[in-house]
Amino acid sequence: MSELHKFLFDGMPVRGMLVRLADDWQQVLARRAEADAWPPEVASLVGQICAAGVLMQSNIKFDGALVLQIAGDGPVKLAVAEVQPNLRFRATAKVVGAVPPGAPLQAMVDTHGQGRCAITLDPHARLPGQQPYQGVVALHDGKGEPLHDLAAVLAHYMRQSEQLDTRLVLAADDRIAAGLLIQRLPAQGGAGQAARRQEDEIGAGEDFNRIAHLAATLSADELLTLDADTVLRRLFWQERLQRFEPRVPAFACRCSRDRVRAMLVGLGRDESESILAERGEVEVRCDFCGRPYRFDAVDVGSMFTPAGQQAPGSASAH
Repeated sequence: MSELHKFLFDGMPVRGMLVRLADDWQQVLARRAEADAWPPEVASLVGQICAAGVLMQSNIKFDGALVLQIAGDGPVKLAVAEVQPNLRFRATAKVVGAVPPGAPLQAMVDTHGQGRCAITLDPHARLPGQQPYQGVVALHDGKGEPLHDLAAVLAHYMRQSEQLDTRLVLAADDRIAAGLLIQRLPAQGGAGQAARRQEDEIGAGEDFNRIAHLAATLSADELLTLDADTVLRRLFWQERLQRFEPRVPAFACRCSRDRVRAMLVGLGRDESESILAERGEVEVRCDFCGRPYRFDAVDVGSMFTPAGQQAPGSASAH
């Protein structure tokens, strides 16, 4: 079963989260295999993005979707996960070339230095004119050195955009997608407490560095094979943890026939009828879950005919 554990370190301004996606991650891979299975390196990257997206969504109070994506100029043009506030998630990737065995992030996405990581917060109830918030960082550090894995990219993002020291450990295979996040909490206190706050900052930095060092000792194999209780006990056996009720992430796709129909209407009548003439029907397969949606000549005709002019029962559902 998939699970997310949140915890605080007693007496320290440091929080943590541990996620393990099991059957739900396997469902993502199984649905993909029905169409075109990803190479293991791509599957691992997508799994890590799923785990990281769940961790980041659970870390904020936001009524909307969090979309985490990596895009660039390598054979993997896009890898993306969308996570809702209830931790329902879906993911996909667009691969247009051969991925070398064992390829690191740079070889998959950032071949010529054009790779980017973007985090988008898209509110469910947008106000008129309101745009989603998006933060973007390159896949290299401030000195131009490439960041070799997703965990390093996201830690860099959190320092740049949120000014929060963060340590992540991410891993995924064909069974489990998992992640550990350790983060220093923002400083508290008013303007009149500057000296005390500076002392607290120094102590908080030392606490975070120690905890982050412990987290960094967690191997990918341990993250993928050990249960949450064992991981936390092995890493932080000398610390007092305040743990919260676990949450249950789950795979769920928001695709629907109506959404696909609206997309085809946006594509235009000429394009839709051209596909219909060539293939006898219009088939659209969801990139996220692989579900096929089929539209025949009657369906396509009804899309571009005003409702008042449609014959009774002209719209069909497959």
